[in-house]
This record gives sequence, structure tokens and C-alpha cells, in this order.
Amino acid sequence: MSIQTDRLEELGHELGEAIAETPEYKAFEEAKAAVENDEEIQTEIREFQQLREEFMMARQTGDATQEALQKVQSAQRELHSKPVMAEYLEAQEELQDRLEAINKAISDPLAVDFGGEAGGCCKD
Repeated sequence: MSIQTDRLEELGHELGEAIAETPEYKAFEEAKAAVENDEEIQTEIREFQQLREEFMMARQTGDATQEALQKVQSAQRELHSKPVMAEYLEAQEELQDRLEAINKAISDPLAVDFGGEAGGCCKD
């Protein structure tokens, strides 16, 4: 590998470590652990997943009903309304927002107008 490639990988590693230190990441990890360690929530998640899988199979065979869809949606709303699950989903959204901002900061300097600057074949 070239020195530049090695440095880029080092910077990537540093970025990963920095992200792991953000309040959003820490809150996400705590909320995730709370969900994983809550047996009641784990049972509800498994029940919801089973219900959703049954609906998806019924949809593939053409046997899905509006009532079955409403049952899945209701189960999802109920699961998401549980405080530990709601905290997890909120922490997940906040982390995702932070990661999108970081992605934008990385991507902005890389933007190239291939049609206008780099091309020649596509100009009229």
C-alpha cells in the first residue's frame, strides 16, 4: 500500500474512534443494550417479527388481507410505544442524523460535476 492509502486508512480508523465517543453513539449503545437486556421487549420483538413474516408470506401468495396488515401495523405501533423501545428508536435516529452529517462533510469536497468539468463527450 502507498503511504497515502495508509494515511487514509489511519484517518478512517481515527474517525471511527471519534464517532464512538459522540454522545449520540453512546446513547445509542446504551439504548440498544437496554432493549437487548429486556426480556419482555425481546419477546414482543419476536412476536412482532413472526406476525410480520406471516403477513409477508401471505402477501407473496396473494392471501394477505387489509385486516392482517392493520394487525401488523398495530403491533408495530404498540411495540414502538414501549418506553425502552421508543428511547432506542430515538437514539437510533439521532445517531443516523449525526452519521449523515459526517457523511456530508466527507462527501462535499469530493463532489465533481462530471458532465460539466470532467466530460467532453456529453457537451452540446
